[in-house]
Amino acid sequence: MATTKKTANKAEKIFTEAQKSFEANADKFGKSFEDATTFGQETLDAMAKSTEIASKAVEELNADIAAFSKKSFDDTLAAAKDIATAKSPTELLEKQTAFATSAFEGFLAQAVKWNQVMGAATKEAMAPIEARVNAASDLAKTYSA
Repeated sequence: MATTKKTANKAEKIFTEAQKSFEANADKFGKSFEDATTFGQETLDAMAKSTEIASKAVEELNADIAAFSKKSFDDTLAAAKDIATAKSPTELLEKQTAFATSAFEGFLAQAVKWNQVMGAATKEAMAPIEARVNAASDLAKTYSA
């Protein structure tokens, strides 16, 4: 009888400890699942924000390209009219050279501007994603600690 009672007490103790361990691990699992869900949602939000920033930058760049194209066309038309008024081959060459130089310098200046705009836009668009990568790194550190 004493052995049966001892065995029953041991079994009850083992069952109680197993139940406590299960509850503690279930809570940890639940918290980890909630953390993963929150992390995933924040990552999706960051991707949406990044896409929004990039889209806005592309729209602005397209508008700038259209404006530059219109100005370039208007300048070319004006130069053609001016070149047509040349009274000698020398004057024609001077006007054509001046226009070519001006058009080339204008294009280079515009290309530099576009490069700077795209660099800044890329940096700005990547900021939300970079923040999520840093958050993932920090989260990984908490799990490895």
